[in-house]
Amino acid sequence: MPFGLCNAPATFQRCMFAIFSDLVEQCIEIFMDDFSVFGSSFEVCLNNLNTVLKRCVETNLVLNWEKCHFMVREGIVLGHKVSQKGIEVDPTKVDVISRLPPPKNVKGIRSFLGHAGFYKRFIQDFSKIAKPLSNLLVKDVKFQFDDDCLSAFSLLKQKLCSAPVITSPDWNFDFELMCDASDYAVGVVLGQRKNKIFHVIHYASKVLNETQMNYATTEKELLAIVYALEKFRSYLIGSKITVFTDHAAIKYLLTKSDSKPRLIRWILLL
Repeated sequence: MPFGLCNAPATFQRCMFAIFSDLVEQCIEIFMDDFSVFGSSFEVCLNNLNTVLKRCVETNLVLNWEKCHFMVREGIVLGHKVSQKGIEVDPTKVDVISRLPPPKNVKGIRSFLGHAGFYKRFIQDFSKIAKPLSNLLVKDVKFQFDDDCLSAFSLLKQKLCSAPVITSPDWNFDFELMCDASDYAVGVVLGQRKNKIFHVIHYASKVLNETQMNYATTEKELLAIVYALEKFRSYLIGSKITVFTDHAAIKYLLTKSDSKPRLIRWILLL
């Protein structure tokens, strides 16, 4: 296909799925022009690789030899380090971010938040931490990189350098959601408990707008749960979910019929 067409990525993705339709999720995962072949053992992986390469020959797919890595226990996939332990940040990208000096203008703030935001699923309360920096991106706000901004900048770099290893979801286990709200942000954690140990799958957070900041505490806590269910909808559909919150009053809303229309709408959504 010619370069520059906006529908080229989607068309190429459909083409790849059409070629490997019977192998997807069995021995191969595909994203655009990248694919990963996997197996439970060396022999199984070798057989799967042989099957995929034969399919490439049959369909005239050309592979870039310099970008191919064969029979590895860990590798970089879409900017993340994937191994038997789980999913980690790419050490080379984090090393670059950790060496960045404090931004001196709005463009520098936007660039740093863009790089750090790529790994925000690894950082708990990312939006809450980054709020002083995000405030500098508001239109007609004077750029003033004060101590709060410097603290947020340093803390984000520290969090990235010590980012935890997160796991991929196991559909044989139930999901757990931990939700919390503050005065100006909500934060949620998606995970699963295996052998009585909680394993994190995804961190998520968002800053409240001016209207949401005026909500009562109960409304903010319920908003955090609604946000979590909408954010992780693709994970949670058809699965059993346990929601943890530190606001006990929420459970009474399930039986209270004279609540605010907004709360009733959220309860119906749950």
